[in-house]
Amino acid sequence: MKIKFLGLVLLFVITSCASKKEILYLQDATENNSSEITYQTATIQPNDILKITVESLVPEAAIPYNRGGNSDVQVNSLELIKLQGYLVTNEGTINFPILGQITVSNLTALEIEEKIKKLLIDGGHLNNPTLEVRLVNAKITVLGEVNAPGTYNFTEQNITLLQALGYAGDLTINGKRDDIIMTRDVDGVRKITHIDLTSTAFMDSEYYFIKPNDVIIVNPNNPRVKNAGFVNNVGTILTIASLVLSSIILLTR
Repeated sequence: MKIKFLGLVLLFVITSCASKKEILYLQDATENNSSEITYQTATIQPNDILKITVESLVPEAAIPYNRGGNSDVQVNSLELIKLQGYLVTNEGTINFPILGQITVSNLTALEIEEKIKKLLIDGGHLNNPTLEVRLVNAKITVLGEVNAPGTYNFTEQNITLLQALGYAGDLTINGKRDDIIMTRDVDGVRKITHIDLTSTAFMDSEYYFIKPNDVIIVNPNNPRVKNAGFVNNVGTILTIASLVLSSIILLTR
């Protein structure tokens, strides 16, 4: 009876442990250690906040086209920049000074710069203006088996999936590395994809770089699921097994 019990405990411990294949990233990196990087440019979506700066050869002429008045005033607070920015409506428009409603949804920042510049020139507002458009509320959300789940802001134009997971403190040992779920809204359509971090293949896909408002979900791996609601520590398992075995020995004497 004791041998059977120990066998069952050993079997449980073995099946509760994650294998090396389940926890290592980029396991084929030796074979695929070089590839060309294709950078991506995010398009503007509803609820994005844009900082738009207009400059002219005559600085005073550009003042009416800048929120907050004189564009030479330096604003260092990101929250204040957001408050002075242009919120993209659900219809994909912004209300720009003098020019009124402008559709910006599904355009890149560079395309918006060119569009507003053309409107200013064609309308006789400014001659050869210079524009800068920046997305100031870019964020991603990371949930599940990571050390610090939450929503994170970023200012870089391109960050990778691995960098995003780094913001969240990396996956826990219980994270399912071969099936990361990502949701992404594109042109009003929500896309859900599954990503395998144990392979380098995802680095050549459109999901290598994060886009604003992406949601990353890390589900628990099989050992974590099996242990849910029971015990999730090998030391605890061995302690319980020792107590049960001692009780059996005492009772069978």
